[in-house]
Amino acid sequence: MRLSELGESGLLAELERRGLARGIEHDAAELGDGLVVTQDALVEGVHFRLDWTSHRELGYRAAAVNLSDLAASGAEPQALLVTLAAPADVELEDVVELYEGLNEPGVPIAGGDTSSAPQLVLAVTAVGRSERVPGRAGARPGDLVVVTGPLGAAGAAFRESRHARPPLRLEEGRRLAAVAHALTDISDGLAVDAGHLAARSGCRLELDLEPGSLAPGATVEDLGFGEDYELLAATPDPLDFPVIGRCVEGEGVEIRVMGKPVDVAGWEHFGGRRAGDLR
Repeated sequence: MRLSELGESGLLAELERRGLARGIEHDAAELGDGLVVTQDALVEGVHFRLDWTSHRELGYRAAAVNLSDLAASGAEPQALLVTLAAPADVELEDVVELYEGLNEPGVPIAGGDTSSAPQLVLAVTAVGRSERVPGRAGARPGDLVVVTGPLGAAGAAFRESRHARPPLRLEEGRRLAAVAHALTDISDGLAVDAGHLAARSGCRLELDLEPGSLAPGATVEDLGFGEDYELLAATPDPLDFPVIGRCVEGEGVEIRVMGKPVDVAGWEHFGGRRAGDLR
């Protein structure tokens, strides 16, 4: 079977089934004593275009998308490890700008690797510590579903041939981790990431968005683009975050906008779809 038939979720499930990976159902790996580690890679032509962004913004983005996984784990970041693969003709000043962006969130870079490659690739490992990691598997019927900010900004930016700057939700993540039964970030689209949480928890999420749930300029279709990097939580206490739904008995996810059911896609690697996939 080809990866295009399995998709990312199918691949991970198969690796788990064969005993070749474990504990990969959450945003980051818990390694004991509160240690939380995550890793994400950005590949030129797949995740970004250099004619749409600066090297500094790319560096910030590479740090931010990994810190988003730590935020979804309620973690305090401690260090980043950065692997840079790039063509040999890349200018030194571009690399310096890239590392300035990587340093912008204020988390020290403590190591990594460099390599030559036909296209630019940035792989970042983020290390942090958390007192409590809710994970994706603890949502319960009766929980409220909250989100830390408006959605669809990345999709709206893509339609304008630019990349949206990811938010940093580290403080929000620590607050939510103290009370939430389940917590994840929205990287692959609202339907996909809510679906992961529902499937792992064995419940159904019913979401009803208001116009204010969408970022300025965003449409319903932009909800499927992903890359919003807001946090989605199932919690008995919403704190002061916007409530966009609830967890009930059943399975799957239903998304409504102003009470009307909508069908939104999401990102799936290995031949899946995203609105306006980079090519």
